[in-house]
Amino acid sequence: MAANKHSTSSTTQARFDYAPAPESRAIVDIKPSYGLFVGGEFVDGHGRSFKTISPSTEEVLAEIAEADEADVDNAVKVARRAFRTWGRMPGSERAKYLYRIARIIQERGREIAVLESIDNGKPIKETRDVDVPIAAAHFFYYAGWADKLAYAGYGTTPLGVAGQVIPWNFPLLMLAWKIAPALACGNTVVLKPAETTPLTALLFAEICQQADLPAGVVNIITGAGSTGQALVAHPDVDKVAFTGSTAVGRAIAKSVAGSHKKVTLELGGKAANIVFDDAPIDQAIEGIVNGIFFNQGHVCCAGSRLLVQESVADEVLARLKRRMATLRLGDPLDKNTDIGAINSAEQLDKIRELSDIGEAEGAGRWSPPCELPKHGFWFPPTVFTNVTQAHRIAREEIFGPVLSVLTFRTPAEAVEKANNTPYGLSAGVWTDKGSRILHMANKLKAGVVWANTFNKFDPTSPFGGYKESGYGREGGRHGLAAYLKGEDL
Repeated sequence: MAANKHSTSSTTQARFDYAPAPESRAIVDIKPSYGLFVGGEFVDGHGRSFKTISPSTEEVLAEIAEADEADVDNAVKVARRAFRTWGRMPGSERAKYLYRIARIIQERGREIAVLESIDNGKPIKETRDVDVPIAAAHFFYYAGWADKLAYAGYGTTPLGVAGQVIPWNFPLLMLAWKIAPALACGNTVVLKPAETTPLTALLFAEICQQADLPAGVVNIITGAGSTGQALVAHPDVDKVAFTGSTAVGRAIAKSVAGSHKKVTLELGGKAANIVFDDAPIDQAIEGIVNGIFFNQGHVCCAGSRLLVQESVADEVLARLKRRMATLRLGDPLDKNTDIGAINSAEQLDKIRELSDIGEAEGAGRWSPPCELPKHGFWFPPTVFTNVTQAHRIAREEIFGPVLSVLTFRTPAEAVEKANNTPYGLSAGVWTDKGSRILHMANKLKAGVVWANTFNKFDPTSPFGGYKESGYGREGGRHGLAAYLKGEDL
């Protein structure tokens, strides 16, 4: 397995060579430096600046302004002023802007997909076929709700100013999940993207200008953790929405406790992907691969714990290894690429550390032969066998292309092992029995349970977790509740 070709391994006899099929970077115009987007314009920040780099090449892409407390305060004040008009605007008028944004995202989809792959490291076929279409779909969906809030059941009065902090694994998609329902409900937004992936958020700022969105309705402030802390703690922010690590989520919950702020937190996960002996094995293998290697495993709901019924464990593992040997790792802009770059050196160090611990604790470690590029941050797809619930790789979120395999005998044991985690974001069940799917879905402590599929997202369906995976829901009608006062309940 290499950047543009398959390598042979002990589990496959064939060798396939692929000609590179790179997407052109010419469609993207990356500026040397970016300011903050406040009040409908790009402005200079008062703080320092930082560099954003491409994780696949380590090249410096741009210099990004780092918002300080004064910048955050100014952005919130601008959003508050804009709210006085936007919050009173008829929903049918707000809908027009959301529809316009959705159409522009579609029209500029290729440009957005290329930029996301460059800045984030994920394969172009994922940004092109998943991130961009679903982001546009969220704006279309919530545009439809903007003049129908009275029928949603959560009231019709917006909260005010929403402070939103999003992660680096799905920069554009998380932006859409946050901004679309907020605007549909009549709120204004101050959003901080992750410091390692700010470019598509700044491109979205240009889309807001192109859509003639009223000034101050959406404000984008860039920076690191201190910028996010200042935004969350600002006394004039009415709503806090955060997606990221459980540790930061806890800190946010503590900082807003006792305040008037409404909060939603979408945090970490350690999802179980459960394969029964009557499952369609070929279909399940594809679901396992998608569940853990999609986006390099940089997914909160990644199926990082594979639970296989003992009677088919050997067969599933053999087929899985054979399939892993066909995955192509390399240039994110190559349309052949299945696995791109790890987002940062810091994340790569964490993946390496936990993987080394798993091996030291006695789990069997396997990766297909894999030639890693010389520059950038890379980690081969990896599977651990002979894993027990005591292993750290079975308990802690690795957030990388690393799969832990456990076995079970009975459905009751599968439920016990699946629920033996502080997280509760998602799970997958693979079986031919509909009654078993319903039974497992009722027993599993997870916000989302996929049946004979994995990582399927739709704007009409709510998403969120339990326990240390956070609270609140994003998507669907339920996603409106986080941005309305709920006086009609």
